[in-house]
Amino acid sequence: MSQHYDLIAIGGGSGGLSVAERAARYGARCAVVERGRLGGTCVNVGCVPKKVMWFAASIAHTLHDAPHYGFSIGDSGFDWAKLKAARDAYVHGINDWYHTYLADSNIDEIVGSARFVDAHTLEVAGKRYTADHIVIAPGGAPSVPDTPGVELGITSDGFFELEDLPRRVAVVGSGYIAVELAGMLNALGADVTMLLRREHLLREFDAMLRENLMEEMLGDGIDILARTQVREVCRADDGTLTIECENGQRLEGFDELIWAIGRYPLSGDLDLEQAGVEVDANGYIPTDKFQNTNVPGVYAIGDVTGRAQLTPVAIAAGRRLGDRLFGGMSDRYLPYENIATVVFSHPPIGTVGLTESVARDQHGDAVKVYQTRFTAMYNALTERKQKTAMKLVTVGAQERVVGCHVIGPGADEMMQGFAVAIRMGATKQDLDDTIAIHPTSAEELVTMR
Repeated sequence: MSQHYDLIAIGGGSGGLSVAERAARYGARCAVVERGRLGGTCVNVGCVPKKVMWFAASIAHTLHDAPHYGFSIGDSGFDWAKLKAARDAYVHGINDWYHTYLADSNIDEIVGSARFVDAHTLEVAGKRYTADHIVIAPGGAPSVPDTPGVELGITSDGFFELEDLPRRVAVVGSGYIAVELAGMLNALGADVTMLLRREHLLREFDAMLRENLMEEMLGDGIDILARTQVREVCRADDGTLTIECENGQRLEGFDELIWAIGRYPLSGDLDLEQAGVEVDANGYIPTDKFQNTNVPGVYAIGDVTGRAQLTPVAIAAGRRLGDRLFGGMSDRYLPYENIATVVFSHPPIGTVGLTESVARDQHGDAVKVYQTRFTAMYNALTERKQKTAMKLVTVGAQERVVGCHVIGPGADEMMQGFAVAIRMGATKQDLDDTIAIHPTSAEELVTMR
């Protein structure tokens, strides 16, 4: 005998929790299936613990700068184990809170791995559950290459399990996870080498951002090897790792190797074929703008769709889906345009809208670009003259702003407000007519010529 619900969410991460909570608010009977810790990637091995480590790395940079502001600070050392214990306790507190959150929202928590029996039936730990609506939101996991010795490295998940700060680290990858981990480890005292398969960091980002980030990371002492493909990893007699590269280069003496080459969707063990749900060649589940899969009553949200793999996107998509299914909002959906994002590199990056190259591909000669590069006031006194760079991409006679890109201290916090403006159709004149807040770096975005 199966147990019936109005909605079951597969996955207790941001997307699954959000759609169930919103549906339950309308009186729907809901359940969430999760085999691991509640909160998903973001809470456990992503945004939350990553940001804690980024704060620690930022403090390390501030301590380095402190003498230039007149402070005499001795070398008191850094305790990785103490930071890890505090970070893990914080994360576990969020895990515990989610159990209460589900109970208070009258949402059942089903522990285990779900698999489809048919389009409206799931089996978890030998028990069957049916629902009118099933939402697939299992998230993703780090990818690793098919390379001899791959098991000698760790992924971003393994980074959060490290008990000690590695002395020398190789980070393989060029995306946002790679640059974030490399920056944190470098700031906290590790000797970091990055191995890029191609030429650039952050290939999908605006060229100004990736070029300035490359310059800043090199200036911070990170060794970046472009066009370097790993052929094999082996362990030397002294216990360190040796990396053999396709170009014949041999890199030795690493305590850790971190694979940061991307992520894959956790759709493979759901028996989707039993429900007739289509997946693409990479395991992602295609949906329409309403998050519908090809099967009526089955939906997909979050990383498993392969679109804008960000925590707030999964939350927003889940809430809108709940509104549509149970709140009477038949046209409610999430537009995937103009989604702001931040890379917690050193310095941080904030970006929203079209890159210059994409804008020119779409709008041609109608594109006009404004940009600036300067030393922020904070860095006027410091030894290292870190640069801040900004770019506005506009289109048409009214110079509607379709892209805003910032790298530098404070970029992470300033981007949220400008994302609102761009979503509302702000023009360059709107920004020019806004009184600047002085002295800040953000004022440059409303004074740029």
